[in-house]
Amino acid sequence: MGFGFATSYTAACLSACLAFERPKMSSFELQFQPQIGRNKSLQLQCIRKTLGTSGHKGAVVSSESWDKTILDSDVPVLVEFYASWCGPCRMVHRVIDEIATEYSGKLKCFLLDADNDSQVAENYDIKAVPVVLLFKNGQKRESVVGTMPKDFYVAAINRLLSS
Repeated sequence: MGFGFATSYTAACLSACLAFERPKMSSFELQFQPQIGRNKSLQLQCIRKTLGTSGHKGAVVSSESWDKTILDSDVPVLVEFYASWCGPCRMVHRVIDEIATEYSGKLKCFLLDADNDSQVAENYDIKAVPVVLLFKNGQKRESVVGTMPKDFYVAAINRLLSS
């Protein structure tokens, strides 16, 4: 076809990213499928850019800022545990963005990359992503595991706020 390796690899990487949301791939995408995995570093960079958290309304929290930001918060807190390679996490990002806007002033929303801060994830027994944990007065009160409809998150938040 005349594509250089970098160009064809980028197409392969993008097709892998799209496969998270579309189970059927086009013949163009299938053509590049064998190349996925040849260069994991390049693949991960591509996926991070494609599935990244740019534009997300939730602030990023890390193990260094966890205690001050989450446990010492005087406002209830929502934390989305995600991974940059996780397609379902991208769907949860959209829901949490809406919630962050709707509950502004009543609830703080944060993101934690479970791959980068695995110790925090282990402390809360996070085995897979996405997981949303809700905290009040420094205590974990609610959790929503997996990709769920917005109503599940809203119901958990309303229980938290009324407790």
